[in-house]
Amino acid sequence: MDSRHIWGLALIGTMAGAFSGLFGVGGGTVIVPMLIALYAYGDRLATGTSLAAIILIALLAAVMQGGIYGNVDLGTGLILVGPAILGVVAGTAIQQRIPEKAVSLFFAVLLIGVAIEMVVG
Repeated sequence: MDSRHIWGLALIGTMAGAFSGLFGVGGGTVIVPMLIALYAYGDRLATGTSLAAIILIALLAAVMQGGIYGNVDLGTGLILVGPAILGVVAGTAIQQRIPEKAVSLFFAVLLIGVAIEMVVG
């Protein structure tokens, strides 16, 4: 891996961290599309790589939001964990069984729908 590649990944990570702190997102909306577009990662590899990176990003963001700024409802967060784990298991199983192009299409439609809702809603 050359230094340009490493610096590019560092920039992607910086953007993901900034987006995580600003909006509570980063992996799916920053890392995955950029790994696909800039480094020709397949959807599955980009998703798995993003999830590995987001572990520490999300942990630090949650600690900062909660510990420093008091912006975490721990009770709600704990309620979300169980169903989210079930969702991860189901989502991962589905992702592995459908074509990568379908994953990309579903993801693009989701992002467009969310963007429209944020602007209009």
